[in-house]
Amino acid sequence: MIFVDYGGSILPFIAHSPWNGVHLADFVMPFFLFIAGISLSLVYKITPNKGQATWNASLRATKLFLLGIILQGGYFHGVNSLTFGVDIDKVRWLGILQRIAIGYIVAALCEIWSSSLLWKDVGNGFFWKYFLNWVVIFSLSGIYAGLSYGLYVPDWQFKVQQTSLVCHSDDCSFQTVKCGVRGDLGPACNAAGMIDRYVLGIEHLYKKPVYRNLEVCKSYKNSQASNEPPSWCLAPSEPEGILSSLTAAVTCIIGLHFGHILVQLEDHKDRISRWLFFSLSIFALALGLSFAGIPLNKSLYTISYMLLTTASAGFTFCVLYLVVDVYGYRSPTFILEWMGRHSLSIFVLVASNIAIIVIQGFYWRKPQNNIVHWVISLVHS
Repeated sequence: MIFVDYGGSILPFIAHSPWNGVHLADFVMPFFLFIAGISLSLVYKITPNKGQATWNASLRATKLFLLGIILQGGYFHGVNSLTFGVDIDKVRWLGILQRIAIGYIVAALCEIWSSSLLWKDVGNGFFWKYFLNWVVIFSLSGIYAGLSYGLYVPDWQFKVQQTSLVCHSDDCSFQTVKCGVRGDLGPACNAAGMIDRYVLGIEHLYKKPVYRNLEVCKSYKNSQASNEPPSWCLAPSEPEGILSSLTAAVTCIIGLHFGHILVQLEDHKDRISRWLFFSLSIFALALGLSFAGIPLNKSLYTISYMLLTTASAGFTFCVLYLVVDVYGYRSPTFILEWMGRHSLSIFVLVASNIAIIVIQGFYWRKPQNNIVHWVISLVHS
Protein backbone atom coordinates (compact mmCIF):
# COMPACT_ATOMS: atom_id res chain seq x y z
CA MET A 1 0.00 0.00 0.00
CA ILE A 2 2.81 2.40 0.87
CA PHE A 3 4.61 1.56 -2.36
CA VAL A 4 1.60 2.06 -4.65
CA ASP A 5 0.39 5.18 -2.84
CA TYR A 6 3.69 7.01 -3.09
CA GLY A 7 4.98 5.38 -6.26
CA GLY A 8 1.73 5.65 -8.20
CA SER A 9 2.30 9.33 -8.97
CA ILE A 10 5.68 8.45 -10.49
CA LEU A 11 4.73 5.14 -12.13
CA PRO A 12 1.07 5.40 -13.22
CA PHE A 13 0.89 1.75 -14.27
CA ILE A 14 1.08 0.64 -10.62
CA ALA A 15 -1.56 3.10 -9.40
CA HIS A 16 -5.24 2.17 -9.18
CA SER A 17 -6.96 1.51 -12.48
CA PRO A 18 -9.23 4.48 -13.36
CA TRP A 19 -12.19 2.14 -13.73
CA ASN A 20 -12.26 -1.30 -15.36
CA GLY A 21 -9.13 -3.43 -15.29
CA VAL A 22 -6.58 -4.12 -12.57
CA HIS A 23 -3.22 -2.56 -11.75
CA LEU A 24 -0.81 -3.47 -8.97
CA ALA A 25 -2.53 -1.16 -6.47
CA ASP A 26 -5.84 -2.95 -7.00
CA PHE A 27 -4.49 -6.11 -5.35
CA VAL A 28 -3.68 -4.43 -2.02
CA MET A 29 -7.12 -4.37 -0.38
CA PRO A 30 -8.04 -7.98 -1.29
CA PHE A 31 -4.71 -9.18 0.12
CA PHE A 32 -5.51 -7.41 3.42
CA LEU A 33 -8.93 -9.04 3.59
CA PHE A 34 -7.62 -12.46 2.56
CA ILE A 35 -4.96 -12.63 5.27
CA ALA A 36 -7.44 -11.29 7.83
CA GLY A 37 -9.63 -14.29 7.05
CA ILE A 38 -6.72 -16.70 7.50
CA SER A 39 -5.83 -15.13 10.84
CA LEU A 40 -9.41 -15.55 12.08
CA SER A 41 -9.26 -19.30 11.47
CA LEU A 42 -6.28 -19.43 13.82
CA VAL A 43 -7.67 -17.10 16.47
CA TYR A 44 -11.08 -18.80 16.71
CA LYS A 45 -10.19 -22.43 16.02
CA ILE A 46 -11.25 -23.12 19.62
CA THR A 47 -14.14 -21.02 20.97
CA PRO A 48 -15.50 -22.47 24.23
CA ASN A 49 -17.42 -19.25 24.97
CA LYS A 50 -19.03 -18.10 21.74
CA GLY A 51 -20.73 -15.12 23.36
CA GLN A 52 -17.44 -13.75 24.69
CA ALA A 53 -15.73 -14.44 21.36
CA THR A 54 -18.48 -12.54 19.55
CA TRP A 55 -18.11 -9.61 21.93
CA ASN A 56 -14.34 -9.51 21.47
CA ALA A 57 -14.63 -9.63 17.68
CA SER A 58 -17.33 -6.94 17.64
CA LEU A 59 -15.26 -4.69 19.92
CA ARG A 60 -12.17 -5.05 17.75
CA ALA A 61 -14.14 -4.36 14.57
CA THR A 62 -15.73 -1.28 16.17
CA LYS A 63 -12.35 0.10 17.21
CA LEU A 64 -10.98 -0.46 13.71
CA PHE A 65 -14.02 1.22 12.15
CA LEU A 66 -13.79 4.29 14.40
CA LEU A 67 -10.04 4.59 13.81
CA GLY A 68 -10.74 4.54 10.09
CA ILE A 69 -13.18 7.45 10.45
CA ILE A 70 -10.60 9.47 12.37
CA LEU A 71 -7.85 8.80 9.84
CA GLN A 72 -9.85 9.03 6.60
CA GLY A 73 -12.97 10.88 7.61
CA GLY A 74 -11.40 14.21 6.69
CA TYR A 75 -9.90 15.33 9.99
CA PHE A 76 -6.36 15.16 8.59
CA HIS A 77 -6.40 17.08 5.35
CA GLY A 78 -3.19 15.69 3.90
CA VAL A 79 0.30 16.74 2.96
CA ASN A 80 -0.78 19.79 0.97
CA SER A 81 -2.26 21.61 3.96
CA LEU A 82 -1.17 22.28 7.54
CA THR A 83 -4.78 22.58 8.70
CA PHE A 84 -6.93 19.94 10.35
CA GLY A 85 -10.55 19.45 11.39
CA VAL A 86 -13.66 18.48 9.44
CA ASP A 87 -17.27 19.58 9.17
CA ILE A 88 -19.44 16.80 10.64
CA ASP A 89 -21.84 17.28 7.74
CA LYS A 90 -19.07 16.21 5.36
CA VAL A 91 -17.19 13.51 7.28
CA ARG A 92 -16.37 10.42 5.22
CA TRP A 93 -17.92 7.43 6.96
CA LEU A 94 -16.33 4.61 4.98
CA GLY A 95 -12.72 3.92 4.02
CA ILE A 96 -9.94 1.32 4.09
CA LEU A 97 -9.99 0.38 7.78
CA GLN A 98 -13.79 0.49 7.81
CA ARG A 99 -13.90 -2.02 4.95
CA ILE A 100 -11.46 -4.31 6.73
CA ALA A 101 -13.58 -4.01 9.89
CA ILE A 102 -16.73 -5.04 7.99
CA GLY A 103 -15.03 -8.02 6.35
CA TYR A 104 -13.45 -8.96 9.67
CA ILE A 105 -16.69 -9.05 11.67
CA VAL A 106 -18.60 -10.97 8.97
CA ALA A 107 -15.89 -13.61 8.71
CA ALA A 108 -15.47 -13.74 12.50
CA LEU A 109 -19.17 -14.42 13.03
CA CYS A 110 -19.02 -17.15 10.38
CA GLU A 111 -16.09 -18.78 12.11
CA ILE A 112 -17.48 -18.47 15.63
CA TRP A 113 -21.07 -19.55 15.02
CA SER A 114 -21.00 -21.90 12.04
CA SER A 115 -17.63 -23.44 11.26
CA SER A 116 -16.74 -24.68 14.73
CA LEU A 117 -20.17 -26.31 15.10
CA LEU A 118 -20.16 -28.22 11.85
CA TRP A 119 -16.81 -29.64 10.94
CA LYS A 120 -16.82 -32.53 13.44
CA ASP A 121 -20.31 -33.73 12.57
CA VAL A 122 -20.11 -34.28 8.81
CA GLY A 123 -17.98 -36.00 6.21
CA ASN A 124 -14.40 -35.40 5.23
CA GLY A 125 -15.07 -32.89 2.44
CA PHE A 126 -14.08 -29.35 3.32
CA PHE A 127 -17.08 -27.98 1.43
CA TRP A 128 -19.56 -29.87 3.59
CA LYS A 129 -17.68 -29.22 6.81
CA TYR A 130 -18.15 -25.49 6.28
CA PHE A 131 -21.43 -25.60 4.42
CA LEU A 132 -22.92 -22.59 6.21
CA ASN A 133 -19.90 -20.48 5.32
CA TRP A 134 -20.49 -21.26 1.66
CA VAL A 135 -24.16 -20.38 2.10
CA VAL A 136 -23.03 -16.95 3.34
CA ILE A 137 -20.61 -16.59 0.39
CA PHE A 138 -23.26 -17.39 -2.22
CA SER A 139 -25.88 -15.28 -0.40
CA LEU A 140 -23.68 -12.19 -0.26
CA SER A 141 -22.65 -12.65 -3.90
CA GLY A 142 -26.27 -13.15 -4.93
CA ILE A 143 -27.45 -10.04 -3.09
CA TYR A 144 -24.61 -8.05 -4.64
CA ALA A 145 -25.46 -9.24 -8.16
CA GLY A 146 -29.19 -8.76 -7.68
CA LEU A 147 -28.84 -5.17 -6.49
CA SER A 148 -26.14 -4.29 -9.03
CA TYR A 149 -28.17 -5.44 -12.01
CA GLY A 150 -31.70 -5.10 -10.67
CA LEU A 151 -31.90 -1.63 -9.11
CA TYR A 152 -33.15 1.24 -11.26
CA VAL A 153 -30.84 4.26 -11.08
CA PRO A 154 -32.64 7.58 -11.74
CA ASP A 155 -31.09 10.94 -12.63
CA TRP A 156 -29.27 12.59 -9.74
CA GLN A 157 -27.72 15.93 -8.80
CA PHE A 158 -24.68 17.11 -6.87
CA LYS A 159 -23.10 20.43 -5.92
CA VAL A 160 -19.87 21.59 -7.50
CA GLN A 161 -17.90 23.84 -5.17
CA GLN A 162 -16.02 26.57 -6.97
CA THR A 163 -13.96 28.60 -4.49
CA SER A 164 -14.73 28.91 -0.78
CA LEU A 165 -14.85 26.22 1.86
CA VAL A 166 -18.53 26.95 2.54
CA CYS A 167 -20.87 26.49 -0.39
CA HIS A 168 -22.85 29.70 -1.07
CA SER A 169 -25.14 30.34 -4.00
CA ASP A 170 -22.49 32.47 -5.71
CA ASP A 171 -19.67 29.93 -5.69
CA CYS A 172 -21.58 26.65 -6.06
CA SER A 173 -23.45 25.16 -8.98
CA PHE A 174 -25.65 22.10 -9.34
CA GLN A 175 -24.82 19.43 -11.89
CA THR A 176 -27.26 16.79 -13.10
CA VAL A 177 -26.18 13.31 -14.10
CA LYS A 178 -28.55 11.68 -16.57
CA CYS A 179 -29.15 8.01 -15.85
CA GLY A 180 -32.56 6.33 -15.94
CA VAL A 181 -30.97 2.90 -16.42
CA ARG A 182 -30.78 -0.49 -14.76
CA GLY A 183 -27.72 -2.73 -14.48
CA ASP A 184 -25.17 -0.12 -15.57
CA LEU A 185 -21.62 -0.66 -14.28
CA GLY A 186 -20.15 2.63 -15.44
CA PRO A 187 -18.90 5.34 -13.07
CA ALA A 188 -22.00 7.54 -13.45
CA CYS A 189 -25.04 5.32 -13.08
CA ASN A 190 -24.14 2.22 -11.09
CA ALA A 191 -26.36 0.93 -8.31
CA ALA A 192 -23.52 0.96 -5.77
CA GLY A 193 -23.14 4.73 -6.08
CA MET A 194 -26.89 5.25 -5.80
CA ILE A 195 -27.07 3.22 -2.57
CA ASP A 196 -24.20 5.24 -1.07
CA ARG A 197 -25.83 8.53 -2.03
CA TYR A 198 -29.14 7.54 -0.45
CA VAL A 199 -27.81 5.84 2.70
CA LEU A 200 -24.60 7.76 3.48
CA GLY A 201 -25.42 11.06 1.79
CA ILE A 202 -23.51 12.48 -1.14
CA GLU A 203 -21.60 14.91 1.09
CA HIS A 204 -20.10 11.97 2.98
CA LEU A 205 -18.54 10.27 -0.05
CA TYR A 206 -14.93 10.33 -1.21
CA LYS A 207 -14.25 13.63 -2.95
CA LYS A 208 -11.51 12.46 -5.35
CA PRO A 209 -12.65 9.17 -6.91
CA VAL A 210 -10.20 7.35 -9.13
CA TYR A 211 -12.39 7.64 -12.24
CA ARG A 212 -11.28 11.26 -12.52
CA ASN A 213 -8.13 9.82 -14.12
CA LEU A 214 -10.16 8.57 -17.08
CA GLU A 215 -9.26 10.34 -20.32
CA VAL A 216 -12.81 11.59 -20.71
CA CYS A 217 -12.53 13.37 -17.34
CA LYS A 218 -9.03 14.80 -17.61
CA SER A 219 -10.11 17.60 -19.92
CA TYR A 220 -11.67 19.59 -17.08
CA LYS A 221 -8.16 20.21 -15.72
CA ASN A 222 -7.23 21.87 -18.98
CA SER A 223 -8.76 25.34 -19.29
CA GLN A 224 -8.10 25.31 -23.03
CA ALA A 225 -10.22 22.22 -23.62
CA SER A 226 -12.98 22.81 -26.15
CA ASN A 227 -15.25 19.99 -24.95
CA GLU A 228 -16.72 19.89 -21.48
CA PRO A 229 -16.24 16.59 -19.64
CA PRO A 230 -19.28 14.61 -18.45
CA SER A 231 -20.85 16.12 -15.34
CA TRP A 232 -20.20 13.00 -13.24
CA CYS A 233 -16.44 13.54 -13.51
CA LEU A 234 -16.69 16.14 -10.74
CA ALA A 235 -19.03 14.09 -8.53
CA PRO A 236 -17.89 12.35 -5.32
CA SER A 237 -17.99 8.57 -5.13
CA GLU A 238 -17.14 6.05 -2.41
CA PRO A 239 -14.69 3.29 -3.50
CA GLU A 240 -15.27 1.48 -0.20
CA GLY A 241 -19.04 1.75 -0.38
CA ILE A 242 -21.89 -0.27 1.12
CA LEU A 243 -22.72 -2.61 -1.75
CA SER A 244 -19.12 -3.44 -2.61
CA SER A 245 -18.50 -4.30 1.04
CA LEU A 246 -20.60 -7.44 0.47
CA THR A 247 -18.15 -8.96 -1.99
CA ALA A 248 -15.22 -7.61 0.04
CA ALA A 249 -16.49 -9.65 2.97
CA VAL A 250 -16.56 -12.73 0.71
CA THR A 251 -12.79 -12.34 0.24
CA CYS A 252 -12.40 -12.57 4.02
CA ILE A 253 -14.53 -15.72 4.21
CA ILE A 254 -12.54 -17.37 1.40
CA GLY A 255 -9.43 -16.55 3.45
CA LEU A 256 -11.11 -18.49 6.26
CA HIS A 257 -11.25 -21.53 3.98
CA PHE A 258 -7.49 -21.33 3.39
CA GLY A 259 -7.01 -21.04 7.14
CA HIS A 260 -9.14 -24.13 7.76
CA ILE A 261 -6.83 -26.12 5.52
CA LEU A 262 -3.86 -24.77 7.45
CA VAL A 263 -5.39 -25.70 10.80
CA GLN A 264 -6.74 -29.16 9.98
CA LEU A 265 -4.09 -30.59 7.66
CA GLU A 266 -0.52 -31.19 8.78
CA ASP A 267 1.21 -32.36 5.61
CA HIS A 268 2.80 -29.60 3.51
CA LYS A 269 1.93 -31.33 0.25
CA ASP A 270 -1.75 -31.72 1.18
CA ARG A 271 -2.00 -28.07 2.21
CA ILE A 272 -0.34 -26.67 -0.90
CA SER A 273 -2.23 -28.96 -3.28
CA ARG A 274 -5.59 -27.92 -1.85
CA TRP A 275 -4.66 -24.23 -1.84
CA LEU A 276 -3.46 -24.39 -5.44
CA PHE A 277 -6.53 -26.31 -6.61
CA PHE A 278 -8.86 -23.83 -4.95
CA SER A 279 -6.91 -20.81 -6.22
CA LEU A 280 -6.83 -22.16 -9.79
CA SER A 281 -10.56 -22.90 -9.65
CA ILE A 282 -11.62 -19.41 -8.59
CA PHE A 283 -9.06 -17.83 -10.93
CA ALA A 284 -10.57 -19.73 -13.88
CA LEU A 285 -14.06 -18.72 -12.73
CA ALA A 286 -12.95 -15.09 -12.54
CA LEU A 287 -11.62 -15.17 -16.10
CA GLY A 288 -14.81 -16.84 -17.29
CA LEU A 289 -17.00 -14.16 -15.70
CA SER A 290 -14.75 -11.45 -17.10
CA PHE A 291 -15.07 -12.83 -20.64
CA ALA A 292 -18.82 -13.16 -20.06
CA GLY A 293 -19.08 -9.40 -19.52
CA ILE A 294 -18.58 -8.85 -15.78
CA PRO A 295 -15.68 -6.39 -15.68
CA LEU A 296 -12.76 -6.45 -13.29
CA ASN A 297 -13.50 -3.35 -11.26
CA LYS A 298 -11.99 -2.45 -7.89
CA SER A 299 -14.26 0.52 -7.16
CA LEU A 300 -17.37 -1.64 -7.55
CA TYR A 301 -15.60 -4.74 -6.18
CA THR A 302 -17.29 -6.85 -8.86
CA ILE A 303 -17.53 -10.60 -8.42
CA SER A 304 -14.96 -11.23 -11.16
CA TYR A 305 -12.55 -8.79 -9.48
CA MET A 306 -13.14 -10.39 -6.10
CA LEU A 307 -12.40 -13.87 -7.44
CA LEU A 308 -9.34 -12.85 -9.47
CA THR A 309 -7.65 -10.92 -6.67
CA THR A 310 -8.51 -13.55 -4.05
CA ALA A 311 -7.01 -16.24 -6.26
CA SER A 312 -3.90 -14.09 -6.66
CA ALA A 313 -3.69 -13.78 -2.88
CA GLY A 314 -3.96 -17.58 -2.67
CA PHE A 315 -1.10 -18.06 -5.15
CA THR A 316 1.05 -15.55 -3.24
CA PHE A 317 0.28 -17.28 0.04
CA CYS A 318 1.35 -20.63 -1.45
CA VAL A 319 4.66 -19.17 -2.61
CA LEU A 320 5.42 -17.61 0.78
CA TYR A 321 4.42 -20.80 2.59
CA LEU A 322 6.68 -22.85 0.33
CA VAL A 323 9.64 -20.50 0.81
CA VAL A 324 9.29 -19.91 4.56
CA ASP A 325 7.58 -22.98 6.05
CA VAL A 326 8.68 -25.75 3.70
CA TYR A 327 12.20 -24.71 2.73
CA GLY A 328 12.91 -22.60 5.82
CA TYR A 329 14.17 -19.46 4.09
CA ARG A 330 12.89 -17.14 6.78
CA SER A 331 15.59 -14.47 6.79
CA PRO A 332 14.70 -13.03 3.33
CA THR A 333 11.15 -12.36 4.55
CA PHE A 334 11.92 -11.03 8.02
CA ILE A 335 10.95 -7.48 6.95
CA LEU A 336 7.53 -8.77 5.89
CA GLU A 337 7.11 -10.49 9.24
CA TRP A 338 8.07 -7.31 11.07
CA MET A 339 5.63 -5.24 9.01
CA GLY A 340 2.91 -7.81 9.63
CA ARG A 341 3.38 -7.51 13.38
CA HIS A 342 3.14 -3.71 13.21
CA SER A 343 0.84 -3.32 10.22
CA LEU A 344 -1.71 -1.04 11.92
CA SER A 345 0.97 1.26 13.31
CA ILE A 346 2.62 1.50 9.90
CA PHE A 347 -0.74 2.25 8.28
CA VAL A 348 -1.48 5.00 10.79
CA LEU A 349 1.94 6.64 10.60
CA VAL A 350 2.88 6.20 6.94
CA ALA A 351 -0.03 5.13 4.74
CA SER A 352 -2.34 7.67 6.40
CA ASN A 353 0.30 10.42 6.03
CA ILE A 354 0.49 11.11 9.78
CA ALA A 355 4.30 10.83 9.80
CA ILE A 356 4.49 12.95 6.64
CA ILE A 357 2.24 15.64 8.15
CA VAL A 358 4.37 15.73 11.32
CA ILE A 359 7.57 16.09 9.30
CA GLN A 360 5.97 18.75 7.13
CA GLY A 361 5.11 20.77 10.23
CA PHE A 362 8.78 21.70 10.62
CA TYR A 363 9.84 24.29 8.07
CA TRP A 364 12.40 27.07 7.55
CA ARG A 365 10.82 30.54 7.79
CA LYS A 366 8.05 29.74 5.30
CA PRO A 367 5.62 26.74 5.37
CA GLN A 368 6.71 25.88 1.83
CA ASN A 369 10.31 25.36 2.98
CA ASN A 370 9.89 21.85 4.40
CA ILE A 371 11.35 18.44 3.60
CA VAL A 372 8.11 17.04 2.16
CA HIS A 373 7.72 19.95 -0.26
CA TRP A 374 11.36 19.63 -1.36
CA VAL A 375 11.01 15.88 -1.98
CA ILE A 376 7.78 16.34 -3.98
CA SER A 377 9.39 19.09 -6.07
CA LEU A 378 12.44 16.89 -6.70
CA VAL A 379 10.29 13.93 -7.80
CA HIS A 380 8.16 15.98 -10.19
CA SER A 381 11.20 17.71 -11.65
